[in-house]
Amino acid sequence: MNIFLNKKILIYGLGKSGISAFRFLRNKSEIFLYDDFHFKIKNLSLKKKLINRKNIFKKKFDIIILSPGIDINKCNLSKFLKKNRNKIYSDLDIFYSFYNNPSITITGTNGKSTTCQLLYEVLFDQKYDVRLVGNIGNPILSSKNIKKKTIFVIEASSYQLENSKIFKSKYVAILNLSPDHIDRHKTMKNYIKAKFSLLKNQSKGNLAFVKKNDSLISRELRLGKFRSKIVKLDTTKLNHIFQYIDNKYFSAETNKENLLFVIEISKYFNLKTSLLVQTIKKFRGLKYRQQIIFKRKYLTIINDSKSTSFSSSIGILKAYENIYWLLGGINKKGDMLNLPQKYFNKIKAFIYGKNKRFFNKILKGKIYSKNYKNLNEALNAILKAIQKEKSIHKTILFSPCAASFDNFKNFEDRGLYFNKLIKEKIDDIR
Repeated sequence: MNIFLNKKILIYGLGKSGISAFRFLRNKSEIFLYDDFHFKIKNLSLKKKLINRKNIFKKKFDIIILSPGIDINKCNLSKFLKKNRNKIYSDLDIFYSFYNNPSITITGTNGKSTTCQLLYEVLFDQKYDVRLVGNIGNPILSSKNIKKKTIFVIEASSYQLENSKIFKSKYVAILNLSPDHIDRHKTMKNYIKAKFSLLKNQSKGNLAFVKKNDSLISRELRLGKFRSKIVKLDTTKLNHIFQYIDNKYFSAETNKENLLFVIEISKYFNLKTSLLVQTIKKFRGLKYRQQIIFKRKYLTIINDSKSTSFSSSIGILKAYENIYWLLGGINKKGDMLNLPQKYFNKIKAFIYGKNKRFFNKILKGKIYSKNYKNLNEALNAILKAIQKEKSIHKTILFSPCAASFDNFKNFEDRGLYFNKLIKEKIDDIR
């Protein structure tokens, strides 16, 4: 029996995934809605289903659907949720209980969105009925016109996975692991457990793709028992297809690794190699993810606003020369700069934002750095500096290695602001 049919269900959190869960389930069960910021809800159909906080404790809910953005330890119903953990499910669980479609679920610390987008484009160009859903911004329950042959490419965050109980995916990929979201998961062990729940839930005959040369992944594989076939990718060795690819986007180490995963997964879908190469050649990446926004003979400007940790910036720091690095914001707990010493001399760091002290401590004695009041001031300092060195190629890299919430709504807002600054200063740059 489907556990989400004819039940009394509370949906907690009315962001994109919460609203899509409500619309999907509203004719299938008795639905109640709650949000910590319920007073901001304007939609009438949502407002009608809102339940008062006091009444929540009187109801006996069969199931609680928790939106990924809700932190059990920092929300209005914290005690209630902890008491009812066994009733908590995710939108991924709902999807799995209603559909038997093949899915490819991508997780990891860095590169999830880029890998999902590239894989989606590869399959789409080969005429597959494919949907791109999950943490990338398209709620999985918002998909329409689903057929038996529809394939789902799912980006899964640790926030989604920590509350998923029954979700299974035929194909799973863990791209990499490094310290992230420790403020939410409390320990690295909990963070890794959330990621590896995908492998633990797989059945015999399923496939799991993992980075071979990742110490955290290797350790977890040794400790656990898994029913699926584990495919280990050595990301230090390039596939032969790379010789046919002329795309600057894949010059960065991290993007090469993302591409290797896509190529490996593609082997199981009977794809035409010539068409696969064409798709890879034309791929331009996603906005604010190592995105080249300006290129001239002596200057390249890269918007990597999505970078929220040092580990997400390592590949791009290795790929370019004479880097003027813009970074700063709210640092990730336990974050470290694992960049080999040989790269230090080609980088100058311009630090802005809330936690300058943290970044100064990390870079001290390694990379030249200087503090600035804000992003605009730091960029002005860079533009002034590069005017003195017009004969050599330079790279302005906006890769913050930090969360954006000290000055911006999110990384998209931060990335858009940086693009506007560049547009305003374009005459100075030329």
